[in-house]
Amino acid sequence: MSNTAKLAGTVTVDGLQYEWEVRREPQWGETDGWQGMTVALLQEGSQREAVIEFPPPKRLMKGLQRGRLQVGDAIISRGIRAALLAGWEPTSRGKPVVFMVDADGN
Repeated sequence: MSNTAKLAGTVTVDGLQYEWEVRREPQWGETDGWQGMTVALLQEGSQREAVIEFPPPKRLMKGLQRGRLQVGDAIISRGIRAALLAGWEPTSRGKPVVFMVDADGN
């Protein structure tokens, strides 16, 4: 079952449950140009959130129409692992941390 039409969900990574939610779809900003989609991540029962930011889709930068978001469990799982490897500590306290990932969530 694919989650391509969903904008939120839950995935299991290394035996732990993580909730995810699309916070921002790709959008045009007057000062920054195209900005990519952002997804908020939260380990179940933890306090500190991570936000992964994807690059803007190439089709938008080429002037093509917006396509449907392609977010699935595999991309979210790779994003969670990338955030953890980059230093995200879900059980610590503090502000949400932002991590840049590639289009595949790595």
